[in-house]
Amino acid sequence: MDIHDFNTLLAAACQQPVPQQLLLVFAKAVLHDDHQPQEAERFARGQGGILLPIMCLDRAAGELVDFASLQAESARMGEPWQIVFVACLDGSAGGPPAAADIEAALKRMIQTIQTGGDVSRYLAFDRDGDIVRFH
Repeated sequence: MDIHDFNTLLAAACQQPVPQQLLLVFAKAVLHDDHQPQEAERFARGQGGILLPIMCLDRAAGELVDFASLQAESARMGEPWQIVFVACLDGSAGGPPAAADIEAALKRMIQTIQTGGDVSRYLAFDRDGDIVRFH
């Protein structure tokens, strides 16, 4: 299945033979503390900056209806975000993944984003639910 937006990811996750837990880390772009004036100018034009994780959650694939419902839930949870990183974690024996496995995976995702690590293992979506590709 070609995943081009959040809703196609959700549909693919729901079709898997093993229960899928969606791990979501919401982030916003910010300037780092010791930025240069040129970096601030670029940032003002919507370029550059660093990604700062601001909140996370996990949901069984079947718990989410669509991207609009995820947007509404995230709006109730906290501050505005610009990008959401998503990973899927397989359940086992017909049930969801263990809570400890979910927590550990979310911590790894947050740490990867905070340190500027390789986020290519995650899918990323903008505020419209469209996939974001990093170059």
